[in-house]
Amino acid sequence: MSYILVIVGLIFLVIAGNIMIRGAVSIAENFGLSKLVIGLTVVAFGTSAPELVVGINAALTGVPTLALGNMVGSNIANILLVIGLPIIFFPFAFEGRQIKQNYILMLAGTLIFILLCFNGPFTKVDALLLIALLLIFLVNSYKRSQPTVAVLRPDVSIVDPLENNIKEVLEKPLTTPRAILSVLIGLLGLVYGADILVKGGVEIARDFNVSEAVIGLTIIAVGTSLPELVTAIIALKKNHGEVALGNVIGSNIFNLFAIMGGTALVADVPVPASFLSIDLWVMLISSAALLPFVIWKIKLNRITGLIFCSGYIIYMVTLSNSS
Repeated sequence: MSYILVIVGLIFLVIAGNIMIRGAVSIAENFGLSKLVIGLTVVAFGTSAPELVVGINAALTGVPTLALGNMVGSNIANILLVIGLPIIFFPFAFEGRQIKQNYILMLAGTLIFILLCFNGPFTKVDALLLIALLLIFLVNSYKRSQPTVAVLRPDVSIVDPLENNIKEVLEKPLTTPRAILSVLIGLLGLVYGADILVKGGVEIARDFNVSEAVIGLTIIAVGTSLPELVTAIIALKKNHGEVALGNVIGSNIFNLFAIMGGTALVADVPVPASFLSIDLWVMLISSAALLPFVIWKIKLNRITGLIFCSGYIIYMVTLSNSS
């Protein structure tokens, strides 16, 4: 029954997240926001919404370390799995400038997050700091987008996680009332999916006598990274590698700032010793692994994909053996 709860919860998260994104994108389009701004905010937040709702739910139900595991595990999975798996089939070379700046911010955010972990547990003060950093990122992204919006190809700016291309959503946006209804339905679905997912994850952890943090790092992290994986596959299949990479970097930034910020506002989040010795460093190494491809524009090829996926498998095996 625990596994059924996890599977059903993941299905609810994916479907509800898609419904919420469609509604939110339509609202943004109806109010005249640019496609780039929508991509940097609504879509990146939408693909991170499952992690956020799972994190807050975990904190409310007394298992905040599951939220920490989910966040760290998702950031690791986003790079090693979400980028690694698709480029085995669809290699690409990165060309954009906007993503380079966001990548540097992601690296800096990762270092700040690790420092906060060593100063743990996460408290409301840490939460306010992370949320402030998120707001700075959003404002900065908006300002940087202004001179470049006119020259962006609209079919390359953003991709909807579960549809062919978000351009189709923007061509036929929902009316504002229907869009608001979609957002509300999506949020309700996310809350319900997160609730049963966390319950199932906790039961599995108890059955196998492992910590909630390990379940967050593995099963739940992979599950909540599904929207990013679908986005990456669709984008790379359409030869839009910058979209796939940009979505992963944007989602990781939201994970670092919004998820832990929102979770720590609800309850203090302790940092297990295992995170300080292993998991945080795997997250940092994974994030730094993209450096040559983003800064020096080296092609992400099949060999890179195999290395990334192999690294993720080794990490999963190490986790299972240590638990």
